[in-house]
Amino acid sequence: MPLIKRDAVTAPAAGDRPDDVASHIAALSGSDAQARWSAARALRGRADAIPALAAALRVEQEPHVREAIMTAIMRVGDEASVAVLLPYIRSQDAGERAAAIEALQALPEAILPFLPELFSDSDSDVRVLATELARNVPAADATHALCALLEREQHANVCAAAIDVLAEVGTRDAIPVLKACAERFAGTPFVPFAVSIAIARIPDS
Repeated sequence: MPLIKRDAVTAPAAGDRPDDVASHIAALSGSDAQARWSAARALRGRADAIPALAAALRVEQEPHVREAIMTAIMRVGDEASVAVLLPYIRSQDAGERAAAIEALQALPEAILPFLPELFSDSDSDVRVLATELARNVPAADATHALCALLEREQHANVCAAAIDVLAEVGTRDAIPVLKACAERFAGTPFVPFAVSIAIARIPDS
C-alpha cells in the first residue's frame, strides 16, 4: 500500500446533504472499487462517517481504496479516528503498517493519550512501532512519554528505538534517563552508542 501523503489530504466538500452522505456510506460496501474509492474521498474529515469508514476498512481488499479510507479517517483527526487506525500497526502487511503509522503520526495531539498504553503493550514489536508515533508529538510530551518507557523497558531493541526518537525530538530532561539506560545495557554495545549519539544531538536549550 502506498504511504498516505499528508499534503494530498483536503477538507471535505462543504454543503453535503444528509442523503449525499448516506449515499457515500452505502457506496463503501458496493462491488465497484472505483465507487468505493470515490466514496471514501467524499467522506474525508466527516466524524459522522467514522463508524462506516471503520467497518469498510476492516473488509476492504483493494490497496488504493484502503489508502483512501485511511486518509478519510485521518482527516477527522480526533481520538475516535486514532482508535480506528491503531490496530493496523499490528498488521502482518508491511505496507499497511507503514500507512497506519504515517496516518497516526499526522495526529500528534490525538495520539498522545494512547502512548502510555502502547508503550506498555506486551508485544515488543508494537512498542518499537509506537516510538515512531512520538516523533511529531510536542517535544516535552514526547520526552516525558519516551523516558517513562526507557525507565522500565527491558528489551534492547525497544530502548534503541526510543533513543533514536529522543535524538530527534528529545529535550535535556531526557539526559539522566538516557545515561541510566546506557548503564543498564552496558553489555549491549549498540545501546550505549545510541545514547551517546542522542545526547550529542539534543540541543542545549
